[in-house]
Amino acid sequence: MQNKNNTLTSLNKKFSFLITEFKNKLTESDSLNELMLLKSNFLGKKGKVTLEFNNIKKLNIDDRKQLGQQLNTIKSEISQLLDNKVLQLKSQKLKTKSKHCFDVTLPGKNVQIGSRHPITITINLIEKILSDFGFVTSTGPEIENDFFNFEALNIPKNHPARDMHDTFYLDEKMLLRTHTSSVQIHTMLSEKPPIKIMTPGKVYRCDSDPTHSPMFHQVEGLYIDKDVNFCHLKGLLIEFLQKLFDDKKIEIRFRPSYFPFTEPSAEIDIKFKGKWLEVLGCGIVHPNVLKNVAINHNKYSGFAFGLGVERLAMLKFGINDLKIFFENDLMFLSQFSVLR
Repeated sequence: MQNKNNTLTSLNKKFSFLITEFKNKLTESDSLNELMLLKSNFLGKKGKVTLEFNNIKKLNIDDRKQLGQQLNTIKSEISQLLDNKVLQLKSQKLKTKSKHCFDVTLPGKNVQIGSRHPITITINLIEKILSDFGFVTSTGPEIENDFFNFEALNIPKNHPARDMHDTFYLDEKMLLRTHTSSVQIHTMLSEKPPIKIMTPGKVYRCDSDPTHSPMFHQVEGLYIDKDVNFCHLKGLLIEFLQKLFDDKKIEIRFRPSYFPFTEPSAEIDIKFKGKWLEVLGCGIVHPNVLKNVAINHNKYSGFAFGLGVERLAMLKFGINDLKIFFENDLMFLSQFSVLR
């Protein structure tokens, strides 16, 4: 019986000290953030009051009832004191604001100069490099029909390659383009060789995870002329990557790959921090594609390549999270002001 009384006395003292401790810390808190932290420390899932509720579960039912009532009283008092302090701080803030918000004698705030988005910076850099090789920018619609997005590119209906694109269909005929290769078809139908274009723009695929977004940016290149071969393509892309990463010694490798609209096809990797990373795909334009746009494949040949802008921007600027490109974080964007 004596041990029980000692336990209850000890807990009562502990509870009394708990409310005293809270009041002392409340007096020291002079911001809403500090109040939220104080509330968490005392009433949160791992707060001091919550832990005491857990501790009294070990006692008999009569003692639990008595001490539980005391803790509920303490919890209510802490909540009321917090609410009062929040109202007090908000009232002080409003009074301070009302005193100064109409003071026209105060100096104006400095207006910060904005910065270009790293995606825009990367696209501009790619366009600058390719323009030095004679490529001109060509654009096209983001809403396409099946012919321009698939069939003209040697991807007929029921072709397994369509599964690679995870397409957003608007209806039976129209869709959001899955690549800017559709712009190449528009250009080849409206112009005669030689053709040398780059096609920056947004593309859309039903894909979303830490390394993919349902909307992203591509830049593709197309060169159609007489006697164009894979050596021309390889030489161009090696120099392009060296200039893009400003590194003449960057390690580059070509791997055989498959794309319906090019044959032969390849993917290009670069050595980045000791690992090989794929950065773009390329190949010689398939004869069927040239037939579909009424270009004589016996007289003309060409190459095409495509790259994802977000991937290159992440590598170039050391960004490890794709989502940050779309969050409009001013602290993140301000880092690129020197690259306007």
